[in-house]
Amino acid sequence: MNTPRDHHERLGYRITTDVAAMDIDAVHAFLTRSYWAPGVPREVVERSLRGALCFGLFKDGAQVGLARVITDQATFAYLSDVYVLEEHRGQGLAAWLVQVILAHPDLQGLRRFMLATKDAHGLYEKLGFAPLAHPEMFLEILQPDPHRPPRT
Repeated sequence: MNTPRDHHERLGYRITTDVAAMDIDAVHAFLTRSYWAPGVPREVVERSLRGALCFGLFKDGAQVGLARVITDQATFAYLSDVYVLEEHRGQGLAAWLVQVILAHPDLQGLRRFMLATKDAHGLYEKLGFAPLAHPEMFLEILQPDPHRPPRT
């Protein structure tokens, strides 16, 4: 359920956590051409939005950015799918989006807040993120192309 704190406005942009406001087609269009989710099926995007705390960035009613937080809202959160459309970059919107996320009441007091990025380390480090303190403790099951059919 959204509270007034779940809506933020700045310079004609709006951030909301209302999942019903998310434009699945717009989000899918961006993610399918991103380096981290190329070719992701629309159904997977829709399911991922339903299963996370989403922060949509809007300008004049159009979705121009997004971030998802996968969390138990008690001890752990993972920041994912953060983007701002190219034509809206350079205004500090990504930093503002992450600041709104970090201040969200359901994400306070967490033991660990993680993310992965290929090229935005500087942005996230300014907001308090740091390289893993003990990377030797972390393991993963990596399926680099789970949405593409296997080669025959």
